[in-house]
Amino acid sequence: MPKRVDPEARRQQVADAVIDEIVEHGLRAVTLARISARTGLAIGSIRHFFGDNIREVMRFTLGVLTQRLTRSALPRSDDPLDRIADVLMFAAPTSEQELREHTAFIEYRVLARTDPEFAADIAATSVTGAEAVRTLLRDALTGRTVDEETFERETLQLFTLIEGFSFSAAQRAAPLREADVRAIATATVDRLRAAHPLT
Repeated sequence: MPKRVDPEARRQQVADAVIDEIVEHGLRAVTLARISARTGLAIGSIRHFFGDNIREVMRFTLGVLTQRLTRSALPRSDDPLDRIADVLMFAAPTSEQELREHTAFIEYRVLARTDPEFAADIAATSVTGAEAVRTLLRDALTGRTVDEETFERETLQLFTLIEGFSFSAAQRAAPLREADVRAIATATVDRLRAAHPLT
């Protein structure tokens, strides 16, 4: 009896291969032949799961990256201000795997500047991320002295810090040091506490 193949496991295997190809050769160099060589799957098997179009493979991989990056950024702390530190910690790639995923995601973001198909997906991800930061900060500053204009600036600063971790890390050969990221996250939360005292 032939061994049963888990379709989702195969699709994840292909996505991981695409991520590795993007990191090593760039997004535009990804082909079915390269994916086949990296996974050991026949091109026909890849087509079976994704159809004939390499763009379907690329769209699926973008979805996988988005899920992984957002899942890792879920806040853990009970204190709303400490949740900001959580998000900063999880937004910064401090492991090899996280660095690879951030690097691949940045490649998609660069491609989206000139590719309308990916532009819509990336724009939606950015809007969702900005709204999540806004909500997180709104919860953290509830009961604290802050006017709306200042709140919008704080939101922009926090979102820029998160984006900066991701973009700058993609240019590095090694992941960010967790101790450095934690120090920045702690300093950010301490600054927010001091700048916006409880009323």
